[in-house]
Amino acid sequence: MRVTVDHHDAELLLRLYDMRREEKLRRAREWFTQEFQTLSPEEFMVKYPPGSQENAYFRMVITYWEMVGSIVNNNLVEKDFFFQNTGEFFGVWEKIKPVMPALRESYKNPLLWKNLEQMATSYEEWMNKRAPGAIGAYRERITAARKK
Repeated sequence: MRVTVDHHDAELLLRLYDMRREEKLRRAREWFTQEFQTLSPEEFMVKYPPGSQENAYFRMVITYWEMVGSIVNNNLVEKDFFFQNTGEFFGVWEKIKPVMPALRESYKNPLLWKNLEQMATSYEEWMNKRAPGAIGAYRERITAARKK
């Protein structure tokens, strides 16, 4: 595992950030953050059916962070440096985590979005060492938002 950050890490991080600024992905990320809520695959299919704008937004957000997860998990960017600069993916994972087992089963794909999951797990461990209680407080906010 690398522990030295160099200009390649910075360049890659900036490129990933620049991709997030693309207009359609920005709209999809905003929608996901503000509107996406589901607790079951059935609810998911009713609210965000294939062919809908919402389904396209969902896929854009998830596949972007899945790709980033593959970069982070393969140590193509130094994790500590990456985690210092973004945590948005953790919120994405937390929102889809309740339906993941059923989605993986329905797609017959136990690897579905595993890079995102692994990156979120690493981030949680990283945060717990640096800011104990922050993850728990974040989860409480998500739970409260689901009840609204």
